[in-house]
Amino acid sequence: MNNKQYVKIIKITIVILILLLLFYLFMHRTPKQITALPAPIVVVQKPTSVKLGNYITQTGNTIAYNAVNLVARVEGYLQQIEFQDGSFVKKGQGLFVIEPEPYLDKVKEAEAVLAAQKANYDYASAEYARQKQMYRENATSLKNVEKWSAKTDEAKAGIAKAQASLNIAQINYSYTHVLAPFDGRIGRHLVDIGNLVGHGEATKLATIEQIDPIYVYINLNELDLIKLRKAARARGINASKINTIPVYVAMQSDTDFPYKGQLDFVNTSLNASTGTMQFRAIIPNKSFGLVPGLFVKIRIPVAEPTQHLTVPDTAIQYDQIGAYVLVVGKNNYVLIKRVVLGPLENGRQAITKGIGAYDQIVINGLQNAVPGQQVTPKLEATM
Repeated sequence: MNNKQYVKIIKITIVILILLLLFYLFMHRTPKQITALPAPIVVVQKPTSVKLGNYITQTGNTIAYNAVNLVARVEGYLQQIEFQDGSFVKKGQGLFVIEPEPYLDKVKEAEAVLAAQKANYDYASAEYARQKQMYRENATSLKNVEKWSAKTDEAKAGIAKAQASLNIAQINYSYTHVLAPFDGRIGRHLVDIGNLVGHGEATKLATIEQIDPIYVYINLNELDLIKLRKAARARGINASKINTIPVYVAMQSDTDFPYKGQLDFVNTSLNASTGTMQFRAIIPNKSFGLVPGLFVKIRIPVAEPTQHLTVPDTAIQYDQIGAYVLVVGKNNYVLIKRVVLGPLENGRQAITKGIGAYDQIVINGLQNAVPGQQVTPKLEATM
């Protein structure tokens, strides 16, 4: 073995020893201690016992108390629009003017015809009276008396005909001024000034709606219907006294039910396709806060107030199975508890089944509360 081979073997041996040393050090290294992340914080609250009413809670739709399509009932050119689109108008307020001059002339013509017929009647009746007097004095014939009697009757009929023509002319003239039939909100005008309206058909000019009061239509399912009928019987309410049953209404953004009215109509039978019966409530709406077409929440009291465990309504979660809450249980692990909901009032949701008075309900930080994982609960006192 020459020196070059010997040096080469030494170098390879040294490299192998270094690699073995590095491998040994890697395999016997001291592992770094991993720092555990703290459990996420959630805000919890214990249920509060509150006396709440027992209600049927459903949804409904608002409908105008009165709705009228204003149409042109006479032919002519639209001359004036006397309101602002979308404004509130008073009963009797002028809204449209349709070329009144020709119809005013018709009124004057009918008045003249009526005056002429009255003059004819006055002359005929005077002559008839004179002929009767002359007949008593043997100064005229019975034929003349009968002739003027007929002329008097004819003139009297002429007055009636002329009066009818005048009435029609006055009615047609009144149609040239379209007035608000009731207090309400009017939509936009549908025909511009200068257009011919009422030619061959009634031209729609605008729509006006009365929204104080306003109707709310409700469809109650069979179970709710049974509850309501049971409550009505307990209070001695029959069909003729349905307007004594109160109804509370809220918009979707409301946390309470600020509108109060009463039922005023119940349909005669269940709808076979939906299994519901239609009810209607009439709601005072002086602030005009409710408008037609809204999807609203309604509730109807069916029993005296009773104690309920309540939680903030924001704590209620939903999935395909139904309603549930997240609860911090033993060792701060998050649990799911299925619940049965009762009435909702002032942002507090009553729970009739599923939780206990000492459960810690997650009310904030829900995104951190994963079922089966630990959390750090922060108790918030109830208001």
